[in-house]
Amino acid sequence: MKNKIAFIVPYPIGVAPSQRFRFEQYIDLLEQNNYQCSCYSFLTLKDYRLLYKPGNLIRKIWAIIKGFFKRTRLIFTLRSFSIVFIHREASPIGPPVFEYIITKILKKKVIYDFDDAIWLKNTSQSNKLVSNIKKHSKVSSICKWSSLIMCGNHYLMSYAQNYNEHSICIPTTIDTKNLHNKIKAHHNEKIIIGWTGTHSTSKYLYQIENLLAELQLKHDFIFKVISNQDPKFETLKYKYTPWSIDNEIDELLTFDIGLMPLYDDDWSKGKCGFKALQYMALEIPTIVSPVGVNTEIIKDGENGYFANNDEEWREKIALLINSSELRSKLGKEGRKTVVNNYSTEANKNNYLNYFNKLVHAK
Repeated sequence: MKNKIAFIVPYPIGVAPSQRFRFEQYIDLLEQNNYQCSCYSFLTLKDYRLLYKPGNLIRKIWAIIKGFFKRTRLIFTLRSFSIVFIHREASPIGPPVFEYIITKILKKKVIYDFDDAIWLKNTSQSNKLVSNIKKHSKVSSICKWSSLIMCGNHYLMSYAQNYNEHSICIPTTIDTKNLHNKIKAHHNEKIIIGWTGTHSTSKYLYQIENLLAELQLKHDFIFKVISNQDPKFETLKYKYTPWSIDNEIDELLTFDIGLMPLYDDDWSKGKCGFKALQYMALEIPTIVSPVGVNTEIIKDGENGYFANNDEEWREKIALLINSSELRSKLGKEGRKTVVNNYSTEANKNNYLNYFNKLVHAK
């Protein structure tokens, strides 16, 4: 008889990077090893797409109300599950009522997974309504009640360990065999410098917009953005490509250089280096802000570059623009880092073992 896992998640399957690269790509592995996996998203796909668009306040409120109805019905079906896996939170607003019922009343074994510093406020215009009633403080309570906490980096794990000693670091991983399995061919044609991410992280690009615009006056390159929303730069000439799961890898492979700027703040320290890992897996040379887990992933000058300030961004970008050999060298070392340390293949046995230990624990 198979052990049943209920994945309680915010977003529909297949659309959100945090879900795709935290647990969705391990579902086949779990099902091949005597687990039956069922996923329950708070939002429908239609409501997910609606929530991050301006306006439509009444429809957004109704989408959240529908999510609460779905969660309430779900509570009555959880008795047959061996493990409940909660990614980020059971509901986007309010206190942790569902988590309390699951852990304290139903007494389920819960794996709590998060890949951002979600106990901190991180408000943007698109999520301002939800952020005001989000109850960030509930993260500590969910940590206390959980059987195991899977954190995307050591900074997040340090926070979780304040509330639960059963906290581990499981890095966000890349499937280098079935998805990120192509290699960037470096050449001397017009350079494309690129960035990929969601609307919520495009704010980091604005801090280097002007220096990129200045570099365009000296170097002949295209700047390309792959995202779910156009960042609408004012000074930088750029090409915007809407993100699509169907062409994600092929679009990334147009990059000759990948950028990952961040602010040096507590929220950024909770980031799990996903953009850098995506670039590196495809042998795209990568320049990052040396913040948080980026300092563990990148060895400056060996498998990528750090940029601490505007001058270093200019210097490192120019170096890579001017040398296809250097781009190729850093790209190869970057992929090697991902394959050895941040791939699903390198981490799958460790991931599976935690589920096995928990399901057999008394």
